[in-house]
Amino acid sequence: MSSTSQAENTFWASKRRLENLRRGVIFAVIVVLSLVMIVPLAWMVAVSLKESQNVFQMPPWHVDWRWSNYAESWYPHGYPQFGRDFWSNMVLFFTGNQPFWVYLFNTVLVTTFSTLGTLISCTVVAFGFARLRFPGRNALFLLILSTMMIPTQVTMIPTFILFTKLGWVDTFLPLIVPNFFGTAFNIFLLRQFFMTIPMELDEAARIDGCTTFGIFWRILLPLTKPALTSVAVFSIVYNWNDFMNPLIYLNSSAHYTLSLGLSQFTSLYGNKTNLMMAASTITLMPILIVFFFGQKYFIQGIATTGLKG
Repeated sequence: MSSTSQAENTFWASKRRLENLRRGVIFAVIVVLSLVMIVPLAWMVAVSLKESQNVFQMPPWHVDWRWSNYAESWYPHGYPQFGRDFWSNMVLFFTGNQPFWVYLFNTVLVTTFSTLGTLISCTVVAFGFARLRFPGRNALFLLILSTMMIPTQVTMIPTFILFTKLGWVDTFLPLIVPNFFGTAFNIFLLRQFFMTIPMELDEAARIDGCTTFGIFWRILLPLTKPALTSVAVFSIVYNWNDFMNPLIYLNSSAHYTLSLGLSQFTSLYGNKTNLMMAASTITLMPILIVFFFGQKYFIQGIATTGLKG
């Protein structure tokens, strides 16, 4: 009996060692991959704080703490002349006669309204596919999903012709309005999340006299905060970093977004890598802040989407 107990203890001890070894290997792989992803970001920040002649100095993490690089990248044509009035100085600091603040404002404007349009349209459409019963629902949903298979290059020219006929070229409308008609991936994401919510909630609400809109607004929408956060993060990142659409539809520099602005800075900072990295860091920071505050709901929304349906 004792030999059997000893064998069992040996077996479980061996199994625990294998499990610990497996976890150690997984942890080591995660650490290595994390370092691979972090190194370019750390190098960018380090270069943004260096003197121009020390950009490629070794070791790469050595920095000169030259914070003025950020001010120079904000004012590429020179510093504005500040006076004694506080509020006038603040206006000059954020506007001056330089384009960077204009690029930032344009990007915030496009990203805000595009994200708002994506959330409104995709939530309503996903609710209809997940909770309402109507003929051809599955076929229509399949048709929407099939649009994800169409390359963007196929619709680029017809869409440009359409917006040209509407007189929307060199405005923000081609970048904002299409988001109010929904996107297939976000509709799929929200629809799958809606389907994880029990239908009994809808039935109980209808017994209490709640309308369809009331069920959507008062019951289901508050429960979809994780999925909505995921969609919002996807939309913000996409619109903030979008380069192709602004390049196609925006002609005047007063309408440029940050992605186009950074490409224009190449002509100004072609031999000043430290200033380019400073401007890139400023552009990247809002995205990192958004993900930092929304990562809990973002990860929860990704993890719980698709568990049913």
